[in-house]
Amino acid sequence: MNALRIAAIALIVAGVLALAYGRFTWTEDRQAAKLGPIELTVKERREVNLPAWAGVAGIAAGIGLLIFGLRKP
Repeated sequence: MNALRIAAIALIVAGVLALAYGRFTWTEDRQAAKLGPIELTVKERREVNLPAWAGVAGIAAGIGLLIFGLRKP
């Protein structure tokens, strides 16, 4: 497999995952205060919503790469 085909498949998979889940979350530890040997940390939950058009665009770009990128001039 060449790099173009791998990139196309990765775009298609990312697009399908974006449509299936719609968002992704992660947790960050943040140091809120430090008073001598005592530390106060806060866990913050972050979330990013992925629009549906981004998933469709990823799938379309991957299919386009597969179709037009594999043509021989």
